[in-house]
Amino acid sequence: MESARDDWNEHWQAYHEATAQNPAARFRRRIVERLLPAGVTERILDIGSGQGDLALHLSRRFPRAQMLGLEYSASGVAISRRKLPSAIFLQCDLLADEPPPAEYSSWATRGVCSEVLEHVDDPLRLLRNALRYCAPGCRLVVTVPGGPMSAFDQFIGHRKHYATRTLRGLLEEAGLHVERVAAMGFPVFNLYRLAVIARGDKLIQEVASGGNSSGVSAPARLAMRAFRGFFAVNPLFDRWGWQIAAVARLPYRPAG
Repeated sequence: MESARDDWNEHWQAYHEATAQNPAARFRRRIVERLLPAGVTERILDIGSGQGDLALHLSRRFPRAQMLGLEYSASGVAISRRKLPSAIFLQCDLLADEPPPAEYSSWATRGVCSEVLEHVDDPLRLLRNALRYCAPGCRLVVTVPGGPMSAFDQFIGHRKHYATRTLRGLLEEAGLHVERVAAMGFPVFNLYRLAVIARGDKLIQEVASGGNSSGVSAPARLAMRAFRGFFAVNPLFDRWGWQIAAVARLPYRPAG
């Protein structure tokens, strides 16, 4: 039976609006956009597409690209389809060893896996199954959290946080050629994470029952507004940041 921490149908119904306002999520979208330049004929795969915010952002940045999102939860898929009707969102379990639909096998020329791997017990299996949707030479951008874990992280099912070396090792084991791994976001991202940790269980209650239409309390909205300004001037690359990001490529298979 699915545990409460992994009930993403419930999580996206409860938190999708708060997530859309999260300044750290906006910062990550800047990172992905910087690391994922796409041409006019690209096909972009969003692995663990959630409630569709990243796919929507990328569709605006690369308006001629085709977009495919893979998401475990039915609620995430439904929200994403409303936000971005022009994209394809499939509900699928990437921990199940099932082949992609024929039309999407080796489909993507670019891929993103943002804030997904920390949620699963077997991230290697998830990656290997997701890569079946990717064409040889596909460039993949991966982001995962680093640094200490908060009560809210545990509540939404984080299994582990990563360092640059552990993310590199995972991607290489999945068969990817790793071009770069960076620890980004210092100092603003680290300060934001410390603020989240300091809120403890109160943050879970605030986001879940903020008493307004967006589901976010007034103190949380003020804090997020302040951090949005700080993130806007925060450099993307630094060796001490707690936002870990990598760029890797799926090797070309030898002929024959």
